[in-house]
Amino acid sequence: MRCAVVGAGAWGTALADLLARNEHEVSLWAYEADVVESINTKHENVRFLRGYRLSPEVKAVGEIGRAVEGADLIALATPSHVLRGIIKSASKFLPRVAPVVVATKGIERQTLCLMTEIVEQELPGATVVALSGPSFATEVVSSQPTAVVVASKQNGAAGIAQRAFSSAYFRTYTHTDVIGVELGGALKNVMAVATGIADGLGLGFNARAALVTRGLAEMTRLGTALGAEQSTFAGLAGLGDLVLTCTGSLSRNRAVGVEIGKGRKLEDVLRDRETVAEGVITAQSARELAAREGVEMPIVDTVNRVLFEGQSARSAIAALMTRELRAEVDR
Repeated sequence: MRCAVVGAGAWGTALADLLARNEHEVSLWAYEADVVESINTKHENVRFLRGYRLSPEVKAVGEIGRAVEGADLIALATPSHVLRGIIKSASKFLPRVAPVVVATKGIERQTLCLMTEIVEQELPGATVVALSGPSFATEVVSSQPTAVVVASKQNGAAGIAQRAFSSAYFRTYTHTDVIGVELGGALKNVMAVATGIADGLGLGFNARAALVTRGLAEMTRLGTALGAEQSTFAGLAGLGDLVLTCTGSLSRNRAVGVEIGKGRKLEDVLRDRETVAEGVITAQSARELAAREGVEMPIVDTVNRVLFEGQSARSAIAALMTRELRAEVDR
């Protein structure tokens, strides 16, 4: 197929490389001119994925119309906060018959829309698929074994994406629970910030395990309130991605949390990073979404208080541990 990948950060670049190695014709749109040049001349994304050689069949372009026009499949891998604007600018070029695979993870501020909902609003009638699961870009581009989920409410769409992305090292499962798959991918980033904060405080493995487990309970609670299937959160897009992002040394969100736990200010941590830590953006959206649905999410609340309201990390964790006692399972 002719495939277009919109967004040439580490994740978009890794997906473009995967599609090219699967013998698809791949056009990768990059916002940054230096990224276009380095991919086309050096077969390497020097800015966002330095040190990893890409398939020479990946062709980078700086004009979004050139990237998507005539595509049989379109993958979106932009930061969540710019996704809507990019789709609007590209909408007149996007073929309405091509499945749109949303690999961006997040919850939009103000609207509290999931990423697939943004696509559905901006591209009425589009065939939309969500792609999520435990997948660091550097490991995908290194051909390390990886398993993800593609979910769609439209018949056959997830299967098209499954066949396009699957390879000997990249296994793709299909699902119909779009909300669950998307929420798992978005909320795990907030939980990774929380576990990073605990690690930065030196709280140990017990605290990390507690945060991961109770974080999963919060994710499931909000997901089922929004109509997701509980079982989805026990799968790759839920528990799988949560464990990877909360424990993996390559996790940007966990790394931000570690620095906060060590006492650095959020603006200073973010100033040192060119890549986006989606958990910081999603923390506020998740809190507002939980409030709208009447769902209790104490870990999400704690992350917000530390990141945006000036509460010290140590006192926030102490407050989390001394909340009113309760049963583990919601009844």
